[in-house]
Amino acid sequence: MRWQVLRTVADAVPARPEGFVRVAVDGPDGSGKTMLADELAEVLRADGRGVVRVSADDFHRVRSVRHARGRDSAEGMWLDSYDYARLRHDVLDPLGPDGDGTYSSRAHDLVSDEVLEPEWQQADRGSVLIVDGLFLHRDELRDFWDLSIWLDVPFGVTCARMAVRDGTDPDPDHPSVARYVGAQRIYLDQVDPAARAGIVVDNSDLERPRIVTRGQPDV
Repeated sequence: MRWQVLRTVADAVPARPEGFVRVAVDGPDGSGKTMLADELAEVLRADGRGVVRVSADDFHRVRSVRHARGRDSAEGMWLDSYDYARLRHDVLDPLGPDGDGTYSSRAHDLVSDEVLEPEWQQADRGSVLIVDGLFLHRDELRDFWDLSIWLDVPFGVTCARMAVRDGTDPDPDHPSVARYVGAQRIYLDQVDPAARAGIVVDNSDLERPRIVTRGQPDV
């Protein structure tokens, strides 16, 4: 059951009463990252813990940079999508071991393509930062996480979900999703995020996800 998985993940989040804890929820487009991250935040808040929710999608680079290698380039998505310097400066460092808790949750507006000035907020000591997004186990970010989750979902399932959400073709080999699927294949080949994650969740069935260890059921 989904609540059992959320409970298990919540229980695995470390406690740091005088500092901050950083949690990553990573997975392909359509794997259910935002849903799981939001639900995990609800469970932790019900436990009395402070939570800061941030999405990597609010730290995109501007379109001219993201699409410089071509609008449909998988390599361009893999290499050029995100402003990791701003994500570290605005979120990960201030909510890290030596941070003061003063963070900003958005650096870019995807619709207007506007780069945003930081709007600083103050997190309470002991808060848990939960970041959902693509590529969160890549080399630039892997050492920031106190706990990381990888959602393991086949492309056939994620593309079917994206078709409902975005109107793209459900076929993983269709040109309309080549940028997204191709970038994820580069990521899987170069990084192997499941091997770096603290918890791997088979989220193919949203009602009945499973925690797995390198493909073997755990709970």
